[in-house]
Amino acid sequence: MTLTAEQTQEIEAARGVRHETRRPTVPALEDMLFTATPVLDHGFVRVVDYMGDDAAIVQAARVSYGRGTRAVSEDRGLIRYLMRHRHSTPFEMCEIKYHVKLPIFVARQWIRHRTANVNEYSARYSILDREFYIPSPDQLSAQSAVNRQGRGAVLEGAEAARVLDLLREDATRNYDHYVEMLNEDEQGQKLDPGRQGLARELGRMNLTLNAYTQWYWKTDLHNLFHFLSLRADAHAQYEIRVYAEAMMASVEAWVPIAAGAFRDYRLGAVTLSAQMLGLVQRMLAGEAVGQAESGLSKREWRELMQVLGRGDDA
Repeated sequence: MTLTAEQTQEIEAARGVRHETRRPTVPALEDMLFTATPVLDHGFVRVVDYMGDDAAIVQAARVSYGRGTRAVSEDRGLIRYLMRHRHSTPFEMCEIKYHVKLPIFVARQWIRHRTANVNEYSARYSILDREFYIPSPDQLSAQSAVNRQGRGAVLEGAEAARVLDLLREDATRNYDHYVEMLNEDEQGQKLDPGRQGLARELGRMNLTLNAYTQWYWKTDLHNLFHFLSLRADAHAQYEIRVYAEAMMASVEAWVPIAAGAFRDYRLGAVTLSAQMLGLVQRMLAGEAVGQAESGLSKREWRELMQVLGRGDDA
């Protein structure tokens, strides 16, 4: 990750300012405010603001005017109950705002979560940086033979080298043409005073999807947990999963009790259909059940066996 001198100065200035407040604050998250957590080769995630804490979730659930004298253990039990039974409203009382720098193709996948307030860097008004995401060799994989959205074996040797060369060459060439069409450099200075140059809103269409963009992304804790349940999952695309993992670290600093409940009941849990649950109960009763008589499709059966740690029966 590379930060410009201006970005570094902005972060240092923001971290140097203190504000007196009567609202609840979280020391562990305060220490992380404005600091950029590196993600991928040029990206980052940083928390720029937040509201609420674990106590705010409890307060909303109890609809009280204050924390009162209840023990932390009681708060933990209530939060875990809320998470376990999917009572989502109290989690909506907490909000957080991130500043994220990410490749455009990741942003287009991310924006499908229509549960946040987003303001993206505009290439209609500004010139995008000459920065492109180039996968590390261990992430350069072939298409999966069994999953249309997944990856297979890692490419090696001459094929991997050629793919990396093409990614770099195409991104660099298209950016060079982008600058040429605009007739402006990255600082907005005219390259040829005798030419007008193409409008920025048109020139941007020539950029490759691995170019980096930035946005501010604000959401409540309930919707953030939904985002993380999908994007921090081991099956999520690597390039968005690493952003989710960086965000998860900030959530654990912000609301540690809620984050622990989320890991237990959502991120590390599985959901069984009523039919699957019935089969598990029959197995526990000592009945020998196979896929043929289970009523499940082969894929459902395989997934159930994997959950039960009985992959040999798949």
